Amino acid sequence: MIKRRIGAFALAAALCAGMMAGCSPKEESQIGEDGVLELEFYNADGEEDLWDNAVAEAITEATGVRLKIDYPVAAQDMKVALMIAEQNFPDIIYAKGDAASLIDAGALLDLTDLIEEYGPNIKKLYGDQFDKLKYSKEDPSIYQLSSYAIGSENYKSSGTAQIQWDVLKENNYEVPRTLDELEKMLKDYIAAHPTTDKGLSTIGFTLSASDWHWMITLGNPAGTIANGEPDNGQWLVDENYNAVYKFRSDEEREYFRWMNRMYNEGILDPEFATQTHEDYIAKISSGRVLALFDTDWDYEDAERVLKSDGKLGKTYAPLPMTMNEDVKCPLLMDQGLVVGQGVAITTACKYPVEAIKFIDYLCSDEGQVLTNWGIKDVNYFVDENGKRYRTPEEIEESSANQNYKKETGVGRYNFPFPAYGTGMLDATGNPYTTASKEAVIAEYNEEQKAACEAWGVDLLLDIFPQKEEFEIPEFPPIWAYVMPAEFTDLNNKLDEVAWSSLITCVIGKPEAFDANYDAMIASLEATGMSRAEEILTEMVKDKVALVEE
Repeated sequence: MIKRRIGAFALAAALCAGMMAGCSPKEESQIGEDGVLELEFYNADGEEDLWDNAVAEAITEATGVRLKIDYPVAAQDMKVALMIAEQNFPDIIYAKGDAASLIDAGALLDLTDLIEEYGPNIKKLYGDQFDKLKYSKEDPSIYQLSSYAIGSENYKSSGTAQIQWDVLKENNYEVPRTLDELEKMLKDYIAAHPTTDKGLSTIGFTLSASDWHWMITLGNPAGTIANGEPDNGQWLVDENYNAVYKFRSDEEREYFRWMNRMYNEGILDPEFATQTHEDYIAKISSGRVLALFDTDWDYEDAERVLKSDGKLGKTYAPLPMTMNEDVKCPLLMDQGLVVGQGVAITTACKYPVEAIKFIDYLCSDEGQVLTNWGIKDVNYFVDENGKRYRTPEEIEESSANQNYKKETGVGRYNFPFPAYGTGMLDATGNPYTTASKEAVIAEYNEEQKAACEAWGVDLLLDIFPQKEEFEIPEFPPIWAYVMPAEFTDLNNKLDEVAWSSLITCVIGKPEAFDANYDAMIASLEATGMSRAEEILTEMVKDKVALVEE
């Protein structure tokens, strides 16, 4: 492998190029009449943002920098590939899963020296996790920071599956912890309530599987529910760090056998594989879907509709559900620092020092409070004991208004920039995020409060297996790795095979299930499953070696 380190030499070259060029047209256009430096930022998970909300303006006032934000305009946007083809890069970039091609193209600066000199808050934020940002044992450059918060305590989770509060109430708040228990609860409720108050037929559960959401609702839950494994995308890792494409496991087979039976018995929505995601959200918004296998950010728009319609009982309780009693729900497991996806500075940036200082400010206590809480005496207040708090009106607005982040800027710039996680405290003893344990409890609605009282707990997550029951893996979560092109190509092909094949397995006749599942495994093998497992195993072991040094 050719070493890709672009360190102090490239940084010096970039700075010299800027000085020798004087005020080039691009440089002139980057500095406004007000003296503010405008840095171009491409956010692969972004949306339109004119940098005109109160939080953005406060960041600019503190840093002298404003962002000109670019973002994908379509799901299959090829902007990163186009950047590389044209050799035309923004100053700062969050490329999500496309970072490997930028690194291969030599388009990202090694941030090590910049952080050492200008990034004290970055170093403080990552602490003893800092070395995990290194690209590999062979190439220890830091090309990206992490787009995921560090040190989080979990006070909120949507669980491995979700069920309506109304269903739980009818069962005296008994929590279904296995697939069999969930199945019985859904069948009993449908028998008692075959239609909604609007005359719509009740649906046991539905999935969104006609586009990429299949990974979220059909693929991802299988690993946690069937195998008791944390989120590593479509992969399992054994005790010897060998990677396995998870759908080949016996436990996964039994999970999808259950799905097949639920489909044939009419508990699983017969339209799950063909409906659009908009159809999926509309069904949930109607209150007719009793259970989900999803994650809250994917269905939150539907819950907002239900809340605004006064149907809190039709919103969802998080479940620590697994396939059977032998499998422990791993959702509160601490997987350590997520690496491989994060903000980077490109070699095209004429102001790398200013760019790293900008990011460093966002990592500072002041920057973290600003991005998480907003403007003092507007979005939050400080009581006589020095504790930050939000008014009930602000809490309600942030929960019910779909445009809250866009309009206020609060919570809009934590991701994909580095951030402290939920539960971590600043120098004043206040939590960096609004989602402290006390704040989460204070924000519970009447359904959530009633459940906590029935269960005798403070937090909804107190009924889950707790973080202390699990060891932190020695390798970071796989789904965020910067992958070599060969693996990415194989992985994409495997996922395409799995997507269509799993649907075939679920919608087929029960007597054809094993034949259909065997055919999927054969297709996966023919597509290169074993080779992909071999590549990923090497990468996981390389990550472990970085930690052990």
